[in-house]
Amino acid sequence: MTLNAFLFQALNGLSSASGLFLIAAGLSLIFGVTRIVNIAHGSLYMLGTYIAYSFATKIGGGLGFWGGIIATAIVVGMLGALIEFLLLRRIYRAPELFQLLATFALVLIINDAALYIWGPEDLLGPRAPGLRGAVEIFGRRLPSYDLFLIFVGPAVLLALYFALARTRFGRLVRAATQDREMVGALGVNQAILFTSVFALGAALAGLGGALQVAREPANLATDLIAIGDAFVVVVVGGMGSIAGAYLAAVIIAEVKALCIGIGVVHFGMFSVNFSKFTLVAEFLVMAVVLIARPYGLLGRPQAAVRSVAEPEDPIRPATPLLKALAAVVLALLLCLPLLAQNSPYLLILGIDVLIAVLFATSLHFIMGPGGMHSFGHSAYFGLGAYGAALLVKWLAAPMGVALIAAPIVALGGALLFGWFAVRLSGVYLAMLTLAFAQIVWAAVFQWEELTGGSNGVIGVWPPPPFDKASVYFLLALVLTVIGVLLLRRFLFAPFGYAMRAGRDSALRAEAIGIDVKRVHWLAFAVAGCVCGVAGGLFAFAKGSISPETISVGRSIDGLVMVLLGGIQTITGPIVGASVFATLQDMVMRQTEYWRALLGAIILFLVLAFPQGIVGAVAQLFGKRRKGQTP
Repeated sequence: MTLNAFLFQALNGLSSASGLFLIAAGLSLIFGVTRIVNIAHGSLYMLGTYIAYSFATKIGGGLGFWGGIIATAIVVGMLGALIEFLLLRRIYRAPELFQLLATFALVLIINDAALYIWGPEDLLGPRAPGLRGAVEIFGRRLPSYDLFLIFVGPAVLLALYFALARTRFGRLVRAATQDREMVGALGVNQAILFTSVFALGAALAGLGGALQVAREPANLATDLIAIGDAFVVVVVGGMGSIAGAYLAAVIIAEVKALCIGIGVVHFGMFSVNFSKFTLVAEFLVMAVVLIARPYGLLGRPQAAVRSVAEPEDPIRPATPLLKALAAVVLALLLCLPLLAQNSPYLLILGIDVLIAVLFATSLHFIMGPGGMHSFGHSAYFGLGAYGAALLVKWLAAPMGVALIAAPIVALGGALLFGWFAVRLSGVYLAMLTLAFAQIVWAAVFQWEELTGGSNGVIGVWPPPPFDKASVYFLLALVLTVIGVLLLRRFLFAPFGYAMRAGRDSALRAEAIGIDVKRVHWLAFAVAGCVCGVAGGLFAFAKGSISPETISVGRSIDGLVMVLLGGIQTITGPIVGASVFATLQDMVMRQTEYWRALLGAIILFLVLAFPQGIVGAVAQLFGKRRKGQTP
């Protein structure tokens, strides 16, 4: 690549950086003040593209396009304020991860609302009036609109700097970022402050989406892609740092642009197509930055935040009543093949539920007792699935060998990724796990010679007698029970108590001789190994696998299962996975807009049971016992 081509690609990358910065800046503001991990922020960005498209095409001309961009930012900002006022304000006292669950429900609802209003087709807006030409730079033609976008990012950065540094509102925002409880104690109306910040963050996301309408089509997949990119930018730049967000956006956009510009490079007998790295470039950057500088480029270690949520109860062994109930449920499951003779699909659903239970309980093992929130648990699920499937495809291995190999492959990935992840905490740890999962996804997606690429691996069917749904269901049941009991044994062993001690107070645990990082690393390994079993079962249950097995959506599904049931108990992820998998199956068969219906059900459950389903039941029985105490 020539110097002129290199400089042109660098300049082109700056135009993409503006869109990344706008959505990341809004997300950073919202998280800094409210401490909400707002998954729905990507949905607001997506709505910005659709609303701006409508303004540009319905009104037309310069007023429709440029006026529509401003109007879009205002409309999305107002929508953000409405979401905060009607929903999020009601769950500030819930555990922080339950707020994530509520915003995920919003993602489902908003996505189907966009599908209903604008349809499933991609919508490309008109070219920007007044900026339809191109400018010749470094011997190539750069669209005038892209040149305009290069200056938008710094202009918004400058405006935010003056707003946050020179105004009373900005001082309150910065104070709330450091210690929001102290701001409330000083008499500041937190409700108004939170609503204002959420509206501003939503407006920035809407503006970012609106500005892309002339460059990229509006489509329904934008929400999760945008939120993934936004989280990466925020974490790389440093939580709460607007300047860091812009710096990170520039770095990530430049890396992507230069990968495209470099193209294929030959190294003797080998050739590397750098353009393929654009799928995972931002996650590679994030992994490197977090390993070298755990708090981001311009971030700094955050002070401990006094949570407004209710204190968590410690995990306790099951009561005799609960053990008896578990025995009854297990007996009914053993009888299910006989009860489902007239409804074979019930066994298929049962297998899906069991796999979901094993996946969710393995995630809960590191989330609840370990206090390590993972956004990339699907990596170990996918490694187990691909490990089993590839053994069958390339080596014609029997199913038993493949199912043994699945947890071993997942264990290797968990040991590798966990060694880096446990050195971080909070959102930074969660995002590093997401980076590793995306790296695994990209490798599977692009290594077509081995994994089949986007087509995946097909023809992975279980041999007789496991080809019968009833027999395979019993196999899945046995492995699931073993996996759950194994995790339970770890939790109530000295290892489990050491893990919880490291979660509750790392300094005190270290002081009494517990190697917290080593304990948490081994916990990652155990969770990944058990999750690999679920992946192996999934491969044979479906007969094929694809890169979707390792997608971000599956990791989010796991989080939803754990939080829906309740994170404070071992029973929580079992109930949450069963409810979520069953609801998802039932709702999908009822309506085209099943996401919105499922999101509404999840939202109801979050509002009705802020401690999770099991947590709410335990709390109810606890109150009854107290009421009966003389």
